[in-house]
Amino acid sequence: MTDPNRYPLLARPHVHLSGPVDQAMYQSFREQLAAAPGDGTLVIAISTLGGDPETARLMGDEVRLMRDYSGRELLFLGQVAVYSAGATFMAAFPVDKRFLTRGTRIMIHERLLTSDIHLSGPLKTLTATLKAKLHEIEHSIRIEEEGFRDLIAGSKITFEEVRRRAPENWYIDAQEARDLGLVLDVI
Repeated sequence: MTDPNRYPLLARPHVHLSGPVDQAMYQSFREQLAAAPGDGTLVIAISTLGGDPETARLMGDEVRLMRDYSGRELLFLGQVAVYSAGATFMAAFPVDKRFLTRGTRIMIHERLLTSDIHLSGPLKTLTATLKAKLHEIEHSIRIEEEGFRDLIAGSKITFEEVRRRAPENWYIDAQEARDLGLVLDVI
């Protein structure tokens, strides 16, 4: 078991995020960041069953910008569930800045798309409609793969393994995540 005095800042995160990753979480994230101390290490905790991956990417991009342009240390603390879009958000932190609480699970899966295609109109416009949907899918796959690469960068997990396991909803418990180098430690 990790010595609780080893990472004292993790006991009192500056930003607490819980629930679905959506615009309400993003608003809370922005408000809590604004209220956090202006210097020193910043701890951001999250517990989520998932949500909007683009909102997670936006929050992650803000973390990256803050780290890159202020030089500030930002730590990630996953609590209980870091599923789907939560893992996307976690990918914005280097592995040596990621922590999980005991019993936490990470879940990695492919992006989901539900869509109906209604074809109606002149034949030449129908091919454009189908091509547009295909381009949306192809681009979404590229974004997903970029996220997978960011998530596993610096860990023992290969890109091929995450691609193979993601379609099945890959659950990783905290100890395994530490052993795989996906997080620095379990507290």
